[in-house]
Amino acid sequence: MALASTTRFGSFVVMIGDGAEPEVFSAPCGFTSKSWTRTKNMNETEVPDCDDPDAPSHVERDITALTASISGSGVMAQESLPMWREFYASNNSKTVKIIFPESATEVTVTQKYHLASFEVTAEKGSRAAVNVQLESDGAFAETVIP
Repeated sequence: MALASTTRFGSFVVMIGDGAEPEVFSAPCGFTSKSWTRTKNMNETEVPDCDDPDAPSHVERDITALTASISGSGVMAQESLPMWREFYASNNSKTVKIIFPESATEVTVTQKYHLASFEVTAEKGSRAAVNVQLESDGAFAETVIP
């Protein structure tokens, strides 16, 4: 029996740049859940059967754009609040690095993101929580380190 190789939570890292020169990246504190989604926007064309016009058409798809999003949630870490406030107040996107292991290598994807939403929630008897949503802004660069 061969078990699947898995990745621990802490090995999947989201790091946000500070915009300085040289840029310094740090992982926001407090995430207990995070996700990274890559999406292809597509146009669809229905292609008819030339021999049988009454037959169902087949759909062919063409890629029009690539996009990505990052979401995270967890405790509202006081250490990260200044960074989130500044990110939200800015009209500019920030450079974000996604780092995750892949077999015997490490993959880093670097791309600009806007902070699309920042939500703080709290329930009596619990600690305040945060939910964030980042949306990509432009092209990405992918680096594989053996």
